[in-house]
Amino acid sequence: MKSIRKTKITAINNATSSGYSVSFNAMASPCEIIINSSDKNLASKLGKVISDEVWRIEDKYSRYDSSSTCSLINTNAGQSVLIDEETFLLLNFAEQCFQLSDGLFDISSGVLRSIWSFKGLGEDKDKLPSTKQVTNTLKHVGWQKITFDSKQITLAKGMEIDFGGIGKEYAVDRAIILAKQITDEPILINLGGDLAVTGSRANNQAWLVAIENPNIDSKQDMIVSLYDGALATSGDSRRFLIKNGKRYGHILNAKTGWPIEKSPRSITVVAPQCIQAGILATLALLQGKKAESFLTDQEIKFWSRR
Repeated sequence: MKSIRKTKITAINNATSSGYSVSFNAMASPCEIIINSSDKNLASKLGKVISDEVWRIEDKYSRYDSSSTCSLINTNAGQSVLIDEETFLLLNFAEQCFQLSDGLFDISSGVLRSIWSFKGLGEDKDKLPSTKQVTNTLKHVGWQKITFDSKQITLAKGMEIDFGGIGKEYAVDRAIILAKQITDEPILINLGGDLAVTGSRANNQAWLVAIENPNIDSKQDMIVSLYDGALATSGDSRRFLIKNGKRYGHILNAKTGWPIEKSPRSITVVAPQCIQAGILATLALLQGKKAESFLTDQEIKFWSRR
């Protein structure tokens, strides 16, 4: 049974912004819509339309919802499952990411969560899987084992897919499309740190976005000025485990089943769309020590913290 879903509207009036903020929770994250307008009715309309769309995507692609499209595909592994155009396009994007990353990004690797738990609990509570566990689980990983077309998808038995690596960013982009259909007023949409804007604020002023320091003990966040496009951050500051003095981040190599080593603690990328920014940040982390050079080659704006 789903929890009660609500939105909250708050007036904003400070030195850097004015208008309304609509807050809600989705995809295990605090979410916010900021509209640079004094029209409360408009803010209320935006809040309903956008939150409904974000919740729709969450319900459809969450692996935690037994009635979702994702769960339907997973529970019927070994059989063909009918899909719609939206799911087909997301699967196409996932395949492009798989090819671009040379197999490092693989939405079928979500099954590895059955043996890995990244809660940052401490040396005496974190559990490291055995080599045998990783090897056995990897038998059920591999995008090349999946067949799909515009009408159906078939997973090999024992396999699962997980849209978590692209779902939130996709929701941001969908929300921006809907916002632009409703109003020309400046809007920022933030879903748990993955965000996008419809354009600059009034008088061509930038949106000021705080990027959390990956060192959770630090209060020195980075402030980024965003005039257009989207921004996404990927890292392991909150999801990791420590064993025998070694820190293991939650970004897993789909080929080996083990965490990527020597990657930055945090990567933030700016791109025209949030799904582009998010996947580039994740692909960079998967490059380990070569993360920065990978993004430099893409000729995009980014920030790396090690």
